[in-house]
Amino acid sequence: MILAVVIAYLLVVTVVGVLGHRLFRGTGEDYFLASRSIGPFVLLMTLVGTNMTAFTMLGASGEAHRQGIRVFALMGSSSALIIPFLFYFIGTRCWWLGKRQGYLTQVQFIRNRYNSGALGTLLFVVLILLMLPYMLIGVKGGGDALTAITGGQMTGVPSWVGSLLVCTVIFGYVTYGGMRSTAWVNTFQTVVFMVVGAVAFFVIVGRYGGIGGAMETLRETHHDLVVFGTGRFRTLQMLSYLLLPLSIGAFPHLFSHWLSAKNAAAFRSAIVLYPLCFAVVWFPSVALGTIGRIDFPPPLDGPILVKLILSNAGGLLAGCLGAGVFAAIMSSLDSQSLALGTMFTQDIVRHYGFHNKLSEQRQVLFGRVFVALFLLLAFLCSLVTTQSIFALGVWSLTGFAGLLPIFVGALYWKRSTKQGAAAAILTVVALWAYFFSQSLRIEGAYTVAGSGLIPAGVIVPASVLALIIVSLATAPPKEISKFFPSAVQPEPREPDVA
Repeated sequence: MILAVVIAYLLVVTVVGVLGHRLFRGTGEDYFLASRSIGPFVLLMTLVGTNMTAFTMLGASGEAHRQGIRVFALMGSSSALIIPFLFYFIGTRCWWLGKRQGYLTQVQFIRNRYNSGALGTLLFVVLILLMLPYMLIGVKGGGDALTAITGGQMTGVPSWVGSLLVCTVIFGYVTYGGMRSTAWVNTFQTVVFMVVGAVAFFVIVGRYGGIGGAMETLRETHHDLVVFGTGRFRTLQMLSYLLLPLSIGAFPHLFSHWLSAKNAAAFRSAIVLYPLCFAVVWFPSVALGTIGRIDFPPPLDGPILVKLILSNAGGLLAGCLGAGVFAAIMSSLDSQSLALGTMFTQDIVRHYGFHNKLSEQRQVLFGRVFVALFLLLAFLCSLVTTQSIFALGVWSLTGFAGLLPIFVGALYWKRSTKQGAAAAILTVVALWAYFFSQSLRIEGAYTVAGSGLIPAGVIVPASVLALIIVSLATAPPKEISKFFPSAVQPEPREPDVA
């Protein structure tokens, strides 16, 4: 019954994606950005769904199972405030520039802003490399979830089957319908996993005597899971985790969704309602992961969220809850896939020799081929990766957070230069590679010199310093007034959402 409901859900998702193709206009801009026509509600749902990945549903609940409710303090509370801030100050400005200059990708903007093709190519390579572990979250999460739903590692469906199924469904509707299908499916899936998450929370918590009863049981049996902890380690850890939500401002798939907005006013609902939507997903995920320690001590042979669903809900309800898990997994993976196809087509194929020679149909074809190849790569990597979903997410977010100063400088600091931006990118790459290599030598979560400070606490400040120091030491850029609203007439306040 459970597997049948999940498969039925995947079929519905495919149908929704196919319906989105019926409005396809046959142009590259329509395929990659839905002709910049996405309204407020769909934009809100796609932004929420794109950010609520397997990292949230499976990774955060799994980490809460190990560390307790302090996981919500690490990222949940800060993300609810920082991300809407980024939507306003980064998202609306990027939308304004994209509409005026015709940008489809971040790389196009950076190349044009700093008048450097090489800088854009460097950024493209780094973004692609950082997207791989982030996409692995969804691919691996799909496999782990299906295995757990069907009986676990001993008797259930092999994890590679679930990973392949997720990749196949996403490839189908993303390559067929482009951004419009992706946005429609994301809207549907976001509603599904928010509703299902709320139902799961109340059903499961009710079996433990309500949230109060569950917390009381944990205080008696696992007291360390319901306190935030004290001391230098916890303080540094929590402070450095505050930097991870900054990664949202550098995500290629978020940039694509921002550019797809119909107008600046479409951002209003995302800015105002995102904290509420975020809390609806993150709080149940962390709470259920923590409560799971009552009946499921570590180590686990599958996601704790799935185990709680199977043990506390049966038949149709369990199937619906399982479908909600898949909705969260796929609602980000599709946007990431489409963004990568857009980047490859616009930033590599068209930039290097085919700018005026590539027809609209060929642009769409190149985008589809690259999506297929990258999903295949992510699937193959999921077969050999041993890192947890939470760890994969943290490493990917760390790299993107380090890139945010480059975009902030390009949008708001006229004195920033291409040399400064290149220095910041190379600083992020060097430090990320060093810290990651060090993490392979130890067991468990890596912190800088065992201090509790995660690598983001070093990488983000180092990126800021590299951008500032090198920019001030090099000649200022010329002819950049078109990138700053105050210098453009007659619409100097276009980015405002009020």
